[in-house]
Amino acid sequence: MLRAVIFDLDGTLVDSERQNAESVARALARRGRALSDEEREFVIGHGWREIYAHLVGNGGVDLSFDELKAAAAVERERLVEAEGLVVLPSARETVRRLAARYAATIVSGSSRTEIAMCVRALGLEAEIPWYVGTEDTARGKPAPDGYLLAAERLRIAPRHCLVIEDSTAGIRAGRTAGMVVVGVRAGNFAGQPQDEAHAVVDTLADVDDALVASLFAATVGGVG
Repeated sequence: MLRAVIFDLDGTLVDSERQNAESVARALARRGRALSDEEREFVIGHGWREIYAHLVGNGGVDLSFDELKAAAAVERERLVEAEGLVVLPSARETVRRLAARYAATIVSGSSRTEIAMCVRALGLEAEIPWYVGTEDTARGKPAPDGYLLAAERLRIAPRHCLVIEDSTAGIRAGRTAGMVVVGVRAGNFAGQPQDEAHAVVDTLADVDDALVASLFAATVGGVG
C-alpha cells in the first residue's frame, strides 16, 4: 500500500532548524530588528509565509517577504560554510534505501534555493530530483498544501504516502493531508510535541519494513 515517501528537510534529514532561526535573526539584525525567543521557536517547523506573517504581526519587518527570504538564504549559506551541515543519523542511507523502493521527494518550508543547497550537500540529487518549497504553495505547514501538491505531482493518492517529519506543524500538515506520518526524535532539539504522528521513532534508521507494514496495516480503509 505504501507507494511514496515524503521527507521533511530541516530537523528531519539535517540538523538545521537552529541555523534556520539564526539566519532569520541575522538578516533582521542587519536591519536593527531583534528576533525574540518566541519568534525563534515559531520559525521551527513553519513555512516562510507563516514566519513572515508572524514577524509582521509581532512588531513589523521593514523588508518584503521576498527580500527577507533572500536575505535569510544568504545568511544560512554563510552559516553552513562556517559551521558545516549537520546530517542527522542515517539520513542519507534511509533516503537511498526508501527511494530505491518507492517514489520519494521532499516537502519543506524552506526556500527552493535552501533545499537545493541541502540536497547537493547530502549527495541525494538522484534520489530527490525535485521537491516542494515555500514558493510552491500559498500556505505552508501546518497547512497540508505542500504534501497534497507532492502527492498530485507524484500521481499517488495521499493514503499511499508516508510522511517523515520532526515538528508539530509538519506532523499536523501530513495528518491533515490524509497521509501516514512518522515523527523522528533525532532532530527535534526543541522538544516539540510529536504525539499527533502515527508513530514516533528515535532515528530514521528505525523507519524499517516492519514499521511500515504495521502502520499501513493499521490504517487500512483510511488513515487513522
